[in-house]
Amino acid sequence: MQNLTEGVAQFQRDVFPAKADLFAHLAGHHTPHTLFIGCSDARVVPELITQGEPGELFVIRTAGNLVPAYTPGANGVTASIEYAVAVLGVTDIVVCGHSACGAMTALAEGHDLSGAPVVADWLRHADAAVARAAGGGVAALVRQNVLAQLTNLTTHPSVARALAEKKITLHGWVFDIPTGRVEELDITGSPALAA
Repeated sequence: MQNLTEGVAQFQRDVFPAKADLFAHLAGHHTPHTLFIGCSDARVVPELITQGEPGELFVIRTAGNLVPAYTPGANGVTASIEYAVAVLGVTDIVVCGHSACGAMTALAEGHDLSGAPVVADWLRHADAAVARAAGGGVAALVRQNVLAQLTNLTTHPSVARALAEKKITLHGWVFDIPTGRVEELDITGSPALAA
């Protein structure tokens, strides 16, 4: 906890003063251009990877960068997607998977998740990706999972409407932790994703 406290002090002393005008503007304006859906993994930091400034990305982080297909009723992922698209008017959505993903490794290698039943249930949102990757290993599953989650996104009414009106573009990325490379996946071959 000490390092976090020291980090806050450094932010207030060194970073904030240099960006005071930006934060003053952001106090009254919230207009991110991109919804970034990434993994909760601490090694994947959207603002660092994109070198984005505060206010540019609206970020959702979930285990395995999973996006449940739309179902009526309140949940945090669906509410955040709807808010970003329908209220904030983001023009791009990125779903970003990554190398060495613990969630995808557990699925690809068939790990016993009986001690983490909620995690096991959550990872069922990757069933379509598991079926498509069928024995291709973790890297193949990471890519298929990004594509599957983009397809799930299209089931959300706000996203479907924005796609139909050509107000939004979907992107699939895979971040490679050891090299820092970001691969953009070709989503044009998927009828659900080619808008």
